[in-house]
Amino acid sequence: MKSSFLLRILASLFLLCASFALHAANNTTDSVRVLWIGNSYTYFNDLPAMVKEIAQTQGKAIANTEVLKGGERLKGHLANPRLTELLKKGGWDYVVVQENSSLPAYDTEFVSRETYPYAHAIDSLAHLGSPDVKVVFYMTWGHKYGNIRPREGYPLCDTYQGMQERLKTSYLEMTYQNNAICAPVGMAWAETRQQRPDIILYCQDLFHPAPAGTYLNAVTIYTTMFPRHFQTDYTAGLSPADAEYLQQAGQNMVLDNLRLLNIER
Repeated sequence: MKSSFLLRILASLFLLCASFALHAANNTTDSVRVLWIGNSYTYFNDLPAMVKEIAQTQGKAIANTEVLKGGERLKGHLANPRLTELLKKGGWDYVVVQENSSLPAYDTEFVSRETYPYAHAIDSLAHLGSPDVKVVFYMTWGHKYGNIRPREGYPLCDTYQGMQERLKTSYLEMTYQNNAICAPVGMAWAETRQQRPDIILYCQDLFHPAPAGTYLNAVTIYTTMFPRHFQTDYTAGLSPADAEYLQQAGQNMVLDNLRLLNIER
């Protein structure tokens, strides 16, 4: 009697464990797999986690993998064996690519030599391992008062406006050259700076993102991946009014520029 009861208990436990294992496997399979390549502009305030939080409110599961290093450039990332292994292994739905904050704002000759080839190499490796992957070039924003690392003989990036326009051009060029898509984060910052200067986007160092800046980045990147309007009650600790404005700013910047961003092809 006791032996039979014990066997029933063990059988029930086995079925329960099997159910949990199957559920976990299905969750992994159903997750949107995102590889993030960048530096502090991505890991400040944990941008990938914010995108994941937004996705959860929309009934989507995102599994993030990150290759991030402070100040790193794409050229340096390509020398990292872990990144090349992850790209070649594949299984990615999205690869989000972010260059050093200063370099794409330099002159065309420099960017063509020091950024575009490495952006292309990452894109090629991404498609080699994941043929259906969508590569997202994450357009960064101008430093608050112009490039904190100005390039001698190239005053165009010495002001916020000049730097922002140069970044916009560089990221769109990377996008078009690789038939990728672009997350217009820098464009959303420019609009917010103009319309809502009371919202603090920058840290005290005048170039890294404050929490509101990262929240705007997250909304913009999420909308780039899933281009449709949405509402979320996730505010990342911001006031409901500020969060609502940033939600609309990020979404509208993407959805009003689908062709420019190569999302609508």
